Amino acid sequence: MNASVIAINRSPTHSFSKPNVESIRLLAGLGIEGDAHAGETVKHRSRVKADPTQPNLRQVHLIHSELFDELSAKGFFVAPGEMGENITTRGIDLLALPVGAKLQIGASAVVEVTGLRNPCVQIDRFQKGLMKAVLDRHSEGELVRKSGVMGIVLAGGEVRAGDAISVTLPTEPHRRLEPV
Repeated sequence: MNASVIAINRSPTHSFSKPNVESIRLLAGLGIEGDAHAGETVKHRSRVKADPTQPNLRQVHLIHSELFDELSAKGFFVAPGEMGENITTRGIDLLALPVGAKLQIGASAVVEVTGLRNPCVQIDRFQKGLMKAVLDRHSEGELVRKSGVMGIVLAGGEVRAGDAISVTLPTEPHRRLEPV
């Protein structure tokens, strides 16, 4: 299956869910034009409180729509944008990507994957029990976070639903994604 964008979402406020929009403009070094999390330095409230000068490694949030299929089988209904992601994908195993993987989205936008989204209690406020459903354990007992990946914008451009996504892996050795 070819990887593609199935929905795009943006919110000018720090709300949990982000409404679907027709298109978004990615801005190099900043994030998504008009989104509350855009900027060179952190915008996530708890991180701003700790140190507002930290670089923003969470300019773009991507979730694979296959997670919504998995959650549906567990009795949850989650639509694109409802978990706060900017870009909802299909056909790409986002969680298996290494740090530094580059995603070309559409004609010109490039997002570099920086790490995993660390799910927070807002997920359970959205739907009770959802936090547990987006966490799992490897056979070795290690925690698996399934609620998407975060990235920074390397090259700007317009992104729409239906745009293709191609992946360029960094040189080896690859580093596993960790929460950012």
